Amino acid sequence: MKRAEKEQLVAELQQKIAGADGVIYTDFTGLNVKSMTELRRRFRKAGVEYVVIKNTLALRAVQAAGLAGQTLKGPTGVVVAKDPISAAKLLSDFAKEHDARPTVKGGLYEGAVIDEAMVKKLASLPTRDEALSILVGTFNSVLMMFALALEAKKSQLESTT
Repeated sequence: MKRAEKEQLVAELQQKIAGADGVIYTDFTGLNVKSMTELRRRFRKAGVEYVVIKNTLALRAVQAAGLAGQTLKGPTGVVVAKDPISAAKLLSDFAKEHDARPTVKGGLYEGAVIDEAMVKKLASLPTRDEALSILVGTFNSVLMMFALALEAKKSQLESTT
């Protein structure tokens, strides 16, 4: 690859990383082409970018985006996501189906360096949509209880008169 092509790849990845809330580094060793295609398809469907790039170029793009980098060894796939929780869930679910492949090397979440354990914690959190539905359900139940209390007071006042 020529230097100009490498610089272009770094610039493109830097722009993607700058607009993302999370970056996860994976080791895809042991996955065949069919599995990799399925993983990319799932990521694409969820609006997540998956890039396979040389470690030095990936780290250069991360540092150019103003984030702290990590040391990477071996083949690396970079998951770039605006919603890192759903990306972590997708990655975790895929790994369960494919003998713990790809493995997580680490990553960045909101500018902070994270490890494999933190990615697993992110995967266990509810997604934004799930959290919003829980919040709306909670508000709904509070309002319902308030309405029932008012109705009970109303019927109590009517029975005393």
